Amino acid sequence: MIFDAFELSEKYKTPVLFRITTRLAHSRASVSLKDQLPEKKLSLPADPLQFVLLPAVARKKYKSLLESFESLKYDTRISKYNRFNDGSKRELGIIACGIAYNYLMENISDNSENYPVLKISAYPFPKDVIEDITSRCREVLILEEGAPLVEESLRGILDNGIKIYGRLDGTVPRDGELNPSIVAKALGYPVSFGDKVPSLVKMRPPSFCKGCGHADLFSALNEALKSYSPGRVFSDIGCYTLAALPPYSSIYSCVDMGASVTMAIGAADAGLNPSVAVIGDSTFTHSGMTGLLDAVIKKSSVTIIISDNYTTGMTGGQQSQATGRLRQICEGIGVIPEHVIEIVPLRRNHADNVHVMQKEFEYQGVSVIIASRECIQTVTKKKRTEAAANNL
Repeated sequence: MIFDAFELSEKYKTPVLFRITTRLAHSRASVSLKDQLPEKKLSLPADPLQFVLLPAVARKKYKSLLESFESLKYDTRISKYNRFNDGSKRELGIIACGIAYNYLMENISDNSENYPVLKISAYPFPKDVIEDITSRCREVLILEEGAPLVEESLRGILDNGIKIYGRLDGTVPRDGELNPSIVAKALGYPVSFGDKVPSLVKMRPPSFCKGCGHADLFSALNEALKSYSPGRVFSDIGCYTLAALPPYSSIYSCVDMGASVTMAIGAADAGLNPSVAVIGDSTFTHSGMTGLLDAVIKKSSVTIIISDNYTTGMTGGQQSQATGRLRQICEGIGVIPEHVIEIVPLRRNHADNVHVMQKEFEYQGVSVIIASRECIQTVTKKKRTEAAANNL
């Protein structure tokens, strides 16, 4: 599908999205590799206004997009992924999208009920694909992950008295992932897969790695804020967001990259003092610096804690653009040097770190605490690499 997606994108000059679900992302299977696509030579757009989104250009582009969609619907690179298997049963037809088709097959692998089944795995599709099944059946069950995209579309284009079942009428739960049991219930079958997790299986919520510097940081932060009312720590997206869970329960927001700083500014403007933002080093360079600049210009009374683990830990340990530069960046943005404090989040430094935080909380201005300690995972990888090299 990825190869077809690239070809469609090039042919129609349009972005093509490949949407996967959580279950697919968490699955494992053997993969047959194809030859790599050759890298295209550098070329500039023939239309110099292709990427100039002025209103006059955008209106024309949207019109051409709608026209290309009509051709896209019938392109074999899309149509081959949408197939209809007829059945003798004429009461109920089933439309299954993507991985929902797998769940359906777990219930009707032999299709002894002889349902007409339409599998949809690529969009957009022409109306006549739907009419193949709706012309045969009086009722249609729609199975799809996430938002009821197909179901909503059908309710808009079908006006021939066909009864539609799916997420919108409650036949399938409106929220949450699908699974074979949910599909069985929607079909009116007895559930044989089992919904309940056996008592032998214990829940394992995500937690900090043993030896993680984030853990020592939040232990100190919790103690430093002990004398204040809760709800003062605005977090960002990263491993450190796990501090929202017990035993720390430190964090009260996590929205998007960079929002920790700007939300802390807003809370400070509303009178919440101290107002604390926790952000990772790579996230800070990604989208936190602009918020810090805003805080400096407004002279907001906020404390920004940058949890610096020298890497982009949550996505595999890529190099962080901030490593070795955080102090210079903060001072360059305008934070007073005396209020750019560097600490090392270790248990033996706990009392000193608590004292530093409490002192900065009392400061009526912008302060930055840089808590630097290398990610335990990258440290472990380095030691393994060194040990392997020494054994050669």
